Amino acid sequence: MRLPPAIVGHTEEVLREILRFTAPADNTLSRYFREHPRLGGRERGVIAESIYGMLRNKAVYTSFSESGSGALIRRMALLALADGAGVDALGGLSDQETEWLNRVMEMDRSHLPLALRVNLPDWLLEKLTAQLGQDGMLKFAEATNRPAPLDLRVNSMKTDRLAVQSELALAPIQAEPTPYAPDGLRILKKPSLQNLPLFKSGAIEVQDEGSQLLAQIVGAKRSEMVVDFCAGAGGKTLALGAAMRNTGRLYAFDISEKRLAKLKPRLARSGLSNVHPVLIAHERDAKIKRLAGKIDRVLVDAPCSGLGTLRRNPDVKWRQLPGAIAELNVKQIAILDSAARLVKAGGRLVYATCSILREENEAIAEQFLAAHAGFELVPMRDVLAEQKIALAMDDYLRLSPELHETDGFFAAVFQRKKITETNLET
Repeated sequence: MRLPPAIVGHTEEVLREILRFTAPADNTLSRYFREHPRLGGRERGVIAESIYGMLRNKAVYTSFSESGSGALIRRMALLALADGAGVDALGGLSDQETEWLNRVMEMDRSHLPLALRVNLPDWLLEKLTAQLGQDGMLKFAEATNRPAPLDLRVNSMKTDRLAVQSELALAPIQAEPTPYAPDGLRILKKPSLQNLPLFKSGAIEVQDEGSQLLAQIVGAKRSEMVVDFCAGAGGKTLALGAAMRNTGRLYAFDISEKRLAKLKPRLARSGLSNVHPVLIAHERDAKIKRLAGKIDRVLVDAPCSGLGTLRRNPDVKWRQLPGAIAELNVKQIAILDSAARLVKAGGRLVYATCSILREENEAIAEQFLAAHAGFELVPMRDVLAEQKIALAMDDYLRLSPELHETDGFFAAVFQRKKITETNLET
């Protein structure tokens, strides 16, 4: 089906703004669509998919676009649209543009230089090759250059996975159980969910299977006191609350009032009453100190590079700068140090990121253990066995899109030693 000629102009306009990399691509797209309410659902879908396709393949698109004449951003928009919809679907093109597009689309891309084939910035290509080896880097790049499926978490406080799967089928939306997370469903297409009764009633939440597993390994139980230290919009908070069966007290800490505000409607839908959102100024806020030594389980989903989420957020690899990783490391260890003060004797502290970089993951865990004699590492294989999760891991959780079809996640579980073993840390 032929696209309206205006689609090219809209794609070009929003792409120009996104390529400034001053904000996440999804935020820019959402704002653009709000400012252009006359765009229909199909048009928005085409523009969004084209933008994300361009961001995944930016290196090769830039190279190809430089081979033509005219405005670079327009040629990149044309390539992105043609890759998704085909050249014949585009209206309002000049003969020269049509000829150039057809020529580029017929090119054999298998013989491109490595940097273009993997579509990674040079610094990240070098870092991942050093960490994963060339074969591992290629598999990771290939997996992250494919769109992610849509994963749902079934709210076990309201229904069960089989019932949701059956109700979705009536929509009709085909969903399959996720292989590892017991409350997860995977949808291979991208249907609109906001108007479904299941969504409005809080029976389902959009959440990657890897994120669901992070919440599960916290092991939150009934009547415990639990803290989600970097709660954000609360996806893991809601999963923890359901695991606690709406008992005990679950604190959702975050430094962003805007992020916590996004939790409120989700919390209302969920039916949970044991969640207490708390706005903090920083990781050393006095509100945190009042809970020192009282918490059974603390989850620190730390601020990170986000390089494990490239399937969903391909702009991250172009927005992120290598120097920012070192700054994040300082923040990560500071947050983990502060969160550790909350944990009671025998309690657990879970450090997690949505990154695959060793310096944000294993290196932080090792640094924490070296500085905190009162904590010991709980091997991930033991944690997974406790939770009956059929994953083979060693000391840490390492999820990756090429191996597990999840976003890239890391987690380490620490336990505060009993008072008889060592004095409590201050």
